[in-house]
Amino acid sequence: MKHQPVRQGFFISFEGGEGAGKSTQIERLAARLRAKKYDVVVTREPGGSPGAEAVRHVILSGAAEPFGPKMEAILFAAARSDHIEQLIRPAIERGAIVLCDRFVDSSRVYQGVTGGLPADFMAALEKVTVNGIMPDLTVILDIDPVDGLRRANARRSAGDPPDRFEKETVETHQRRREAFLAIAQAEPERCVIIDAAAAPQDVEDAVTEAVFARLAERTTAAKPRSAAK
Repeated sequence: MKHQPVRQGFFISFEGGEGAGKSTQIERLAARLRAKKYDVVVTREPGGSPGAEAVRHVILSGAAEPFGPKMEAILFAAARSDHIEQLIRPAIERGAIVLCDRFVDSSRVYQGVTGGLPADFMAALEKVTVNGIMPDLTVILDIDPVDGLRRANARRSAGDPPDRFEKETVETHQRRREAFLAIAQAEPERCVIIDAAAAPQDVEDAVTEAVFARLAERTTAAKPRSAAK
């Protein structure tokens, strides 16, 4: 009797600087996965659930800045906790593939590295917030900050102001780029770096190859062993 492999839930986060093309690549990957009959959930942070979307507006508008970086990190954590429990965890438990535009690594980089918050504070906040949910794979789309900001400016509708993060200095964005690369170096089993400066189709192909390779590894590991004769 042949055993049909059970599709387990799988969590993929996308990280990178402004203008790296995360949203575009997530949409393209979702289409490829759905063509293979996978149940796919696309989401983002901050946001992804009604409560978290409300917090997103507060954060990106700059309304939370007067409270300082520590309180802002706590707001991010509150949004993430709601997002996980309302959307991500249920999707994973039913066997879906979750594609998330930003997750914990963005907090580590934006609030930790360039926000100046202590690493132990960020680690403790992260542990409580994720409650056991971490990405199986993190795709880091790497691009020079100057090129990324140029892309972000070109993408915005005419007259739309940049969000608070896009308005920060190139030096700050470079520090974030280096921080994302450092995370990938420290956690190679979870992270893969993709050159986001390449043509969109080339980036898509590289992302797809990395994701399907990891899914194949998961499927192989999940196959039951044949009974001993």
